[in-house]
Amino acid sequence: MSRRIICAVAISISAYDCSAAADLADEGPSAFKETLQRTVVSGRVAVVDGRTLWFPADRMLVRLSDIDSCDLVQWSFDPKATPVTAPSLAPIPCGALAKAWLKRTIRRHSVRCDAVADGSSLALAGQCRVGNRDLALEMLRVGWAKLSTVPRNGRYVEAQQSAMTARYGMWRTYVLDMPEWRRKAIDKTLGRRPQADINLLRERDSEISPPFLDARRQPKRRDR
Repeated sequence: MSRRIICAVAISISAYDCSAAADLADEGPSAFKETLQRTVVSGRVAVVDGRTLWFPADRMLVRLSDIDSCDLVQWSFDPKATPVTAPSLAPIPCGALAKAWLKRTIRRHSVRCDAVADGSSLALAGQCRVGNRDLALEMLRVGWAKLSTVPRNGRYVEAQQSAMTARYGMWRTYVLDMPEWRRKAIDKTLGRRPQADINLLRERDSEISPPFLDARRQPKRRDR
């Protein structure tokens, strides 16, 4: 493929500098393919959930890289109530709260995402910012998201550890790990009842939040 054709394809697909794309093509097919998969999306967004954004102008769905959050209809529970099987557990809509915090962070500002194709879904995945604020880092900082991969950015690890120690967001609740929730939850409609997630907690394979007694021993933090 000639360098001129490579430039035309690169510009039409990813808006990257054509000379840079052509140089990568000289390095081999895999390097050029990765370049074409990369794209920059910016503009106003609609928040789908605590990790997913919809860019209506570009008709693109982008997930925040390296993090996961409760699905929109997932419930977590107040750890001050014991035992976990008690019907009196106070439900907390962790999915709705994660979405609300991301919306509060973005407000009506423009979002810029440096994204790549997500092979596991129809969405892109990338690092998204509002000005200088990294949205994934913000969600980790307030405890409404957790790491889903080993991130390159050490600040992500520090932010999650700080949120866990302070019992921010979902870390003050008892919550089923999100991949396990997605595998096991049958009803994922907006009418999902908290009791359904209590039932899943009874049969959990893993847990990401602290045991109830451990959570209750922690000092209250009022410095956020």
